Amino acid sequence: MRRKSQPLHPKMELVIEYLYILIGSAIVAVAFNLFLLPNRVASGGVSGISTIAHAVFGWQPAYVQWALNIPLFVAGVVLLGRQFGMKTLVGTLFLPLVVYFTKDVEPATRDPLLGSLFGGIGVGLGLGIVFRGKASTGGTDLAAQIIHKYTGLSLGMCVVLIDGLIVSAAAFVFDIEQALYALIGLYVTSKTIDLVQVGLGSSKMAMIITNEEEKVRRAILHEIDRGVTRLSGYGGYTDHERPVLMCVVQQAEFTKLKQLVKTIDPSAFVIVMNAAEVLGEGFKRT
Repeated sequence: MRRKSQPLHPKMELVIEYLYILIGSAIVAVAFNLFLLPNRVASGGVSGISTIAHAVFGWQPAYVQWALNIPLFVAGVVLLGRQFGMKTLVGTLFLPLVVYFTKDVEPATRDPLLGSLFGGIGVGLGLGIVFRGKASTGGTDLAAQIIHKYTGLSLGMCVVLIDGLIVSAAAFVFDIEQALYALIGLYVTSKTIDLVQVGLGSSKMAMIITNEEEKVRRAILHEIDRGVTRLSGYGGYTDHERPVLMCVVQQAEFTKLKQLVKTIDPSAFVIVMNAAEVLGEGFKRT
């Protein structure tokens, strides 16, 4: 059987979370200077505002980000409570610091399409890592939460409105083409965050209705070494009780599961669904 992994000591877990925040913030900052800023891709957030301010006024993006992030963090603590904590403050301060120290790096590309694509990937990767540290980099996320609390608008709508205003400002300051590149960057960022949060590995959840319930259950437990849950179901036509077996397997184990069920009961009814993320014994712990 699979060996149970030991939980981390709370202090070690906290250290790892702070490392996530620092590494993720650094990745966001480097992606900003390598791809987004030199190509004037203002893909939302405080970084987008700093891109516009740099183009119009020549202000250093790091100073603009500090000037916006710190008051927003204070406002968040005052208006929303102290749930943000020290970890979000670290991300709020550290990201602009890395932006400042990497401001002289040579741009990776001068193609705005490549800049928006790879900048979006870099920002999404970094933010996803920060979120794994149970924190955020502050900025317009805090503004969206404040607006959500005092207007009743959904949080998603508040984020869309703020990012939409920033992209619209980019269209006004630069041109409509730059705004479209910014939208590409936003989309790629959101998808990359999802990928970092969920992971590359895909699992399958199977619901099995069979007359050989006990044999199938034992095969899953002992030959695939996966847990299985027995659910109570009733046939819609017969109104008779029919047990339903539910199990989750890795993609590589799914073919073996199908073969086992087919061998034991060729008439079994099997429903298969993709499982985006699975937490627990034999899968991810966090």
